[in-house]
Amino acid sequence: MRVAVVINTSWNIYNFRMGLIQGLRKKGIEITAIAPHDEYSDRIQQHITFHTVKMQQKGANPLSDLRLIFDLYCLYKSIKPDCILHYTIKPNIYGTFAAKLAGIPSINNVSGLGTVFLHNNYVSKIAVWLYRLAFRFPSTVFFQNNDDRQLFLDRKIVTPRNTDVLPGSGINLSAYTPKELPPVKPFIFLFASRLLYDKGVVEFAEAARIVRKKYPDTIFLLAGALDNNKKLGITRQILDQWIRENIIVYKGFVENIHDLIAQSHCIVLPSYREGVPRTLIEAAAMSRPCIASSVPGCTEVIVDEYNGFLCKQRDSSSLADKMEKMLLLSNNDLQKLGSNGRVLAEEKFNEQIIIEKYLQAIRKAVKK
Repeated sequence: MRVAVVINTSWNIYNFRMGLIQGLRKKGIEITAIAPHDEYSDRIQQHITFHTVKMQQKGANPLSDLRLIFDLYCLYKSIKPDCILHYTIKPNIYGTFAAKLAGIPSINNVSGLGTVFLHNNYVSKIAVWLYRLAFRFPSTVFFQNNDDRQLFLDRKIVTPRNTDVLPGSGINLSAYTPKELPPVKPFIFLFASRLLYDKGVVEFAEAARIVRKKYPDTIFLLAGALDNNKKLGITRQILDQWIRENIIVYKGFVENIHDLIAQSHCIVLPSYREGVPRTLIEAAAMSRPCIASSVPGCTEVIVDEYNGFLCKQRDSSSLADKMEKMLLLSNNDLQKLGSNGRVLAEEKFNEQIIIEKYLQAIRKAVKK
């Protein structure tokens, strides 16, 4: 059996989907990846067949989007997969149209709602309309939490019969193992994500400013790439101001976040909404307590007072309070929160769960 995996970046495939890909290959499934070319494409080609497609990650240009449908259709007809797995917005929408035209069953994965559903504007209305058209066709649509699934059901984008929920992208528990906490002082908080407003990066910086006034030795690490879209991401000027004020220590884009998690006492993600945030899963697997917003997605990973703390959404004061509460815990209490996180990761986020779910969905799609 041959399966194609289609995503908007090679980086995404290499960092988040290789566990699934290798798991499916062990089951005898031949995998072909399709994505725009980037610095990770060559790494993918060392493991599986890879095809390049031009795809704008953001924006809606009718001509380029029609071209994307045509290009994917041609690839699908040439590769002749038995089933296609789509991820991220454009493959989920335009890839599904192409798969339908090519007569090939598809399975979609809504890994997060993104800015489309966080803002009520003309672009979001168009996106919802396109989702509604495209999502009539997939054999299965996977969501990463029940809140996102229910939102799509409420907006009549999907029907209950073809939806299911996955616990994120899963994690290789043998690659992310528990690590001993570093010395309690200085206490280190880590924010690891793209530097987008919707990820809560501003709230993280403002909370850091509040906490450092009372606990000046506390360190706040910021790891992630700047976004070129000034409406979505903070500017270099804002980042430089935080650095000058000695609020945060900026680590830039970090390919392997494993080491930074190990160096930190607590991982923080005050996001406005998530699918299931991988950073928090990785932190839990490595026995690190976390602080996150009490929003869909984050609450799938963080159980308040069990493996971390939940703060109010878009509220830097609430986040600062939780940070202070965390840094005042004894070493034993920190270790207990971390150990609970590892238990949660083992019970809920083992990537073998995702592999089995996909195997079932692929068999279902191919039989139709």
